[in-house]
Amino acid sequence: MLELSLHILDIAENSTRANASLVEITIVEDTRKNVFSFEIRDNGVGMDRDTIDRAMDPFYTTKKVRRVGLGLPMLAQACERANGRFEIRSAPGEGTRVYALFGHSHIDRQPLGDIAGVISMLILGNPDRDFLYTHVFNGGTYTLDTRELRQELGDVPLNHIEVVNLIRDNINEGIEELKAPS
Repeated sequence: MLELSLHILDIAENSTRANASLVEITIVEDTRKNVFSFEIRDNGVGMDRDTIDRAMDPFYTTKKVRRVGLGLPMLAQACERANGRFEIRSAPGEGTRVYALFGHSHIDRQPLGDIAGVISMLILGNPDRDFLYTHVFNGGTYTLDTRELRQELGDVPLNHIEVVNLIRDNINEGIEELKAPS
């Protein structure tokens, strides 16, 4: 995967397959401390220690459409290459937490990519799940919570194409505002 947003998509899709009703995605960028990190937490079925260990094996996957599971091992290597670290914590019945840390300015850190498109795609493909997306940049915060959107929209489904387009645009604008010089 060439962009971090695609790693986020892969992990969040795993969360939905693990029956998570809520997936929390948090990105933290701190250029002053040279930190770029993301964390994905879910309230899915979780994994035992043996399953976590197998998840880090590139030749193991629970997916039916392919026979290799390169996502997590590739992410762990990407963290190492960019002077960071990777953690996965999980327990049966308690959900899963995946954390990736990178040097923000490290030459080998992959670009974030189209995070607004990824979050929009997750909502479009999983209208019955909730997503909490938080992006922190040098102390400023942007948040999108589908639970709040549901309340505001009433009977309009989150996966209505106009709603998805508005969500994508809102995320892009929110991140632009965060990164705008003050």
